[in-house]
Amino acid sequence: MGVPMLSASSSSGIQVLPTIQPHVAKVTTFIREPTWVSPVQGLEQHVFSEHEKYEFATKPGALTEYRRGIERGLNGQYGIFLKDSNINSETEQYFRQQMTDKLKNPYLEDRLIPNWHVGCRRLTPGVGYLEALGKPNVQTVYGEINSITERGCLCDDGKEYPVDVLICATGFNTSFKPRFPVVNAAGQNLQDIWGKEPRSYFGLAAADFPNYLIFLGPNCPIGNGPVLSAIECQADYMCKLIDRFQTHNISTFAPKAEAVDDFLAFKDEYMKRTVWHDPCRSWYKSLGPDGPVTALWPGSTLHYIEALMEVRLEDWDVKYQGNRFNWLGNGYSQTEIDPSSDWGFYIRERDDDEPISRLRKLQILNRSGTVAPTAGVSFTGRKLEGNEQQGMAEAKL
Repeated sequence: MGVPMLSASSSSGIQVLPTIQPHVAKVTTFIREPTWVSPVQGLEQHVFSEHEKYEFATKPGALTEYRRGIERGLNGQYGIFLKDSNINSETEQYFRQQMTDKLKNPYLEDRLIPNWHVGCRRLTPGVGYLEALGKPNVQTVYGEINSITERGCLCDDGKEYPVDVLICATGFNTSFKPRFPVVNAAGQNLQDIWGKEPRSYFGLAAADFPNYLIFLGPNCPIGNGPVLSAIECQADYMCKLIDRFQTHNISTFAPKAEAVDDFLAFKDEYMKRTVWHDPCRSWYKSLGPDGPVTALWPGSTLHYIEALMEVRLEDWDVKYQGNRFNWLGNGYSQTEIDPSSDWGFYIRERDDDEPISRLRKLQILNRSGTVAPTAGVSFTGRKLEGNEQQGMAEAKL
């Protein structure tokens, strides 16, 4: 390959550079923002042995327990996002030392190592990236590309950089604006309303847009920990809403505007304690470095799962088809119209109903008391013990 140019130090760009560097005569990489490049420790790629794969396929529960262990570790990293917590301070110190040792270049250190907390932007593991920046065939330009020319790129330093190939690793559309028009009865288009600052209810719905539910909307835990569990939780919540819609004579439901306002006010106040509030340029903030955090949930992924355990109908504006009690029907119960059911089911030797207490429900769900304290993923260069993670959680109570 001739002379490629790589635009961006995003997670994609950080993967591309060390991959192409050994195979090109010269590569020019543009960096417009500093970023924390995390060591690989804690994120190593594991190659499964034949024995492991055999156990996953034949030993009941083996794969499930492996997956559960990964989720436990990821759920244990939330403390890193809290400003000035011990784990955040240790991680930042370790990152800074690792980046300095690998860059070995004061010019690059000044421009690539951020002055905001670790985690303000998405953590970016970089295998060989920092080392590649120091290779003799790599030219690093710190600045913006103003335009593309016939010969290459014109940068904001006034110089034109000639290239054979231009690689754009500049990310993707991270706005929450719908990709198609969503128009309510008042003629308002959600594309316009969410064009700058998206305002949602728990990342699920928008005020004044009835019967419209979304996955991974604004201010849900898309960067707080495991994401798939949050998506499943959202699906469960939607099913609960839809079930009530089907069985209670409801015509429309939408979150109340005051509920959305209160949620966002709480979110904005909470975010002041997190690293996401720092003035970094991040897709977590739709209004720029000093704007509100619009992408993330004010808490951990497990916190979000617990928050969505029950539908808070007091937060929803519900409209009914005619009389709201028409769902009572002809006076017969569902039990009576099912000839195979036990019409005396409530006579029992013991109470086997689900717990009334929310806490007791949660303790059964999370199997409280069945596991030892869990150690989270550590980016500090040392192993994080389970009791340290427990101590961090208790300190936040």
